[in-house]
Amino acid sequence: MKLLTKIFGETEISDDKILSFPKGIIGFPDLKRFALMYDEEKGTRNIQWLQSIDEPAFAMPVMDPLHVRENYSPEVNDDVLEDIKPIDENNTLVLVTVTVPHDLTKMTVNLKGPFLINADTRVGVQVILDSDEYQVKYPIYDILKKMKEQNTVMS
Repeated sequence: MKLLTKIFGETEISDDKILSFPKGIIGFPDLKRFALMYDEEKGTRNIQWLQSIDEPAFAMPVMDPLHVRENYSPEVNDDVLEDIKPIDENNTLVLVTVTVPHDLTKMTVNLKGPFLINADTRVGVQVILDSDEYQVKYPIYDILKKMKEQNTVMS
């Protein structure tokens, strides 16, 4: 499938790369099909894009929360996971949205509303966690800066 996107321009997305969110995502219930993309030119997969197939102008930055919070392990009610079962720790992809304001030092991730995706079936759900343990605006600039510095030293 060819898609003309705002961020990646014209791109080809194979059917086996499409993620389905049967209930949509929070704030965008009509957007149900996405592809996970990253900027190959920048050579990093830390921040990827959840690119809408239904609305090519819409994409949101996402990342693996374990990159910025090693002990991230949200508890989710079993009934919320009904759409993506069978699911276990080996086939679960967890992503959180990244907010990138003009002042990059204020960059945050939303640990309170993760996307849980069954990597085998490519079906996902976005949940709102009940726990007060995770923040909606968890600061990540210093964490990413430190990771970049460590990667530069190791290269």
